[in-house]
Amino acid sequence: MTSQHPLKLRPIASKLEPSYAPIWKRLGKWSGFAMLALIYFPLLWLILLSISQNPLGGIPGAFSLEHYRALFSSSAWHKPMLASLGIGVAVGLICAIAATIIGRALPTLNSPGRVLFMFVIPLFVPGMSMGAALFIFARAVLNLKLGFWSVALGHFVWAFPFALLIVLVVTIRFDHRLVEAGKDLGASNWRVFWDIEFPILMPGIVSAALFGFLMSFNEVMRSIFLRGTAETMPVWSWVQAAAQQSQVPIIFSLASLVLLITLPLLCGVFWLLFARVGRSWA
Repeated sequence: MTSQHPLKLRPIASKLEPSYAPIWKRLGKWSGFAMLALIYFPLLWLILLSISQNPLGGIPGAFSLEHYRALFSSSAWHKPMLASLGIGVAVGLICAIAATIIGRALPTLNSPGRVLFMFVIPLFVPGMSMGAALFIFARAVLNLKLGFWSVALGHFVWAFPFALLIVLVVTIRFDHRLVEAGKDLGASNWRVFWDIEFPILMPGIVSAALFGFLMSFNEVMRSIFLRGTAETMPVWSWVQAAAQQSQVPIIFSLASLVLLITLPLLCGVFWLLFARVGRSWA
């Protein structure tokens, strides 16, 4: 009888060793730290300049709150700020409602990928092009007077694809057997949505509303084309910084305040969307 030798397999890991060498791990680690520094260091520098006596020098020093006092003693930015807050809240609410309605229906379509692609195309259209197109549509086609409504329309077109993608993160993983169970127990469509779907989808809906608000609150490019005589806070800041150098320190203070407000909101969005949703699915 001939002896049969067990088949000897060559270790596959040896071929992968160059890709998993320690140098790549260290490179990824330090590259990540460098990217975080590139993102957050300018923001920290802005805050430091906002409390400096001479922020136009570019180097923080001789710290003072005089620019914040000048900011709060002026009322010129109040109306643009209120306009941005009002438009942002309206856009956030409309984005949340529209994204919920469409996001619930999209996974049930025969070709959801194609439909989703049509919705997310505005993400890749330059803001200048979209703003000019909406301006022509509102003025030349509809012959309407521009104002806050047209600014809100441009912001909604820009923010809705983001809101839809956020809601889809939740809806594509929703177990529709829960809906069928609720209907089998005799619940109406409204009760099924309110008692079963809404609590599960709520983190995505709230995140979509917050993201829509933030996208609208900080939008400049589309607002320039669609504002008419209306003025939002980002546009006001841009005009003041471009026309009056003396207003730049105040703009630094205002931008720092906006940062300290919007950054926690963004953190809340991602916590709601990933941490809480992930815990509910665990």
